[in-house]
Amino acid sequence: MRITLELEGGNRIRAYRHGELTVNQTRYTASTIVMPEEILADWPPPDLDALRAEHLAVLYERELEVVVLGTGPRLRFPPPAVTAGLLARGVGVEVMDTPAACRTYNILMGDGRRVAAALLLG
Repeated sequence: MRITLELEGGNRIRAYRHGELTVNQTRYTASTIVMPEEILADWPPPDLDALRAEHLAVLYERELEVVVLGTGPRLRFPPPAVTAGLLARGVGVEVMDTPAACRTYNILMGDGRRVAAALLLG
């Protein structure tokens, strides 16, 4: 799926297909966290079954409004304990399939929101 939102500045998700993500001009083949000014490549969990609360802890100290969690090619919800740390810090968590998470991240980032997309590619 090609994403054609053309805005300037920040890290833009340009394309997604199962197992592959393009941010700006760089291709990623492992789960990745994308933020407007930072990319955390090779994020450890390969898929939702492997996702633990400590994987999201890397986002605790960032001043985020919302984390968009892309759960792979289909929507699946993590156990509540996985997202509890973010919610306890006042960070909203939106869970969706990874293609929808990519689109949503671009829209929120384009609106100037403090957003992170935690994208599981497996």
